[in-house]
Amino acid sequence: MGSLRVTLCTIAALGAVAVTPAAHAADGGVSLSPSSPRPGGDITLRVDGCPQRTATALSKAFVADARLTLAADGILVGESRVRSTAKAGTYDVLVACGEESRTGAVTVAAKGGAEQSVRHGPQPSAPASPTAPVRAGGGGTSRLAMVDAREAGPGTAHTVTGLILAGVAATAVALRSARRSRRPR
Repeated sequence: MGSLRVTLCTIAALGAVAVTPAAHAADGGVSLSPSSPRPGGDITLRVDGCPQRTATALSKAFVADARLTLAADGILVGESRVRSTAKAGTYDVLVACGEESRTGAVTVAAKGGAEQSVRHGPQPSAPASPTAPVRAGGGGTSRLAMVDAREAGPGTAHTVTGLILAGVAATAVALRSARRSRRPR
């Protein structure tokens, strides 16, 4: 009996989702999916009947204006993100396509709720960290990042420079020792 009840509830829930359309403004031809996004959530906009190949959708609920482009089916499609600070409620959406404009509305749902992001599978024990240098940019240093210094080793120029510095140091020590030995005590 319990299994039958769960099955019927699942079928009813799927039927309700199937017949619930995305938000659609009858006067403007603007449809939004999902129809009630949460703050911080992504939203897809679709506009049909616009004579232009591109359009821009504006709303106080969006983080940034949505740029709509022509899809294969002849409908303008674009995406935006709902502000994470947006309060629950209805916000106007204005779509500017050339000389014409279309209007719609987005209803922002309350924060929280039952839809929480759940991560499945094993949880990482520690954050990932790089183990080798990243081969990117750095101007003239990118060549050095790609060459392992242990393989290349010092060249002839390094050897000559080291010998000259060692000779200068030895001369300075010898001169100082000679000066000290000449001083009267």
